Amino acid sequence: MELSRDSGLLEIKVYEALRDAILSGEYKAGSPLTELGICEKLGVSRTPVRSAIHRLSEDGLIDSSPNKGAVVIGVNGDDLVDIYRIRMRLEGLASALAAEKMTAEEKKELSDYVELSEFYIMKKDAEHIKELDTVFHSKIYEKSGSRMLCKILSDLHRNIKAYRKLSLTAPGRPEESVKEHREILEAILNSDASEAERLTSLHIEKALLSIQNALETNQID
Repeated sequence: MELSRDSGLLEIKVYEALRDAILSGEYKAGSPLTELGICEKLGVSRTPVRSAIHRLSEDGLIDSSPNKGAVVIGVNGDDLVDIYRIRMRLEGLASALAAEKMTAEEKKELSDYVELSEFYIMKKDAEHIKELDTVFHSKIYEKSGSRMLCKILSDLHRNIKAYRKLSLTAPGRPEESVKEHREILEAILNSDASEAERLTSLHIEKALLSIQNALETNQID
């Protein structure tokens, strides 16, 4: 995981590496983050590490104090529900805009991703299904035509990276999710903005319920 010393953006790279490690679950909530340990792991000096810890504290991902040091907070259960409620509204809006704005070529591209997902469902290929799930949502953000909406939703997705993977490990959920993608796609292909919005919001709600069920059965720490 050692970072290149040649980059002029070393502080950003250290921040992004630590942020992604926290959000992916590599660093669990309650885990201490020591400057020395991070320096050794990433092969960098203390300066970019201190800067990264400060930014992560501002993001609310860690709790940092002079006496106690830095401790991982991550994304807790309340954060998760908040994020999914926001996603329900904003992703619904993104799908509605995409239904109105996507070109025939862009709709064909989105169709290809859904067809690939359906193929990997038959193959029971979990990793490709997870990758295509991310791509499907990302393409809708991009094609909404709203740069700010795309950025906000991309950031939200990053913050729940570990939980989104959990959703697709629940029995039967991958098949349901791909079926829901197909329904959203059909609404977009028909330029039906209101139906695309409704189906997308419902899709996000079902994903949240799947995650909460998994958490209740202790499928994630």
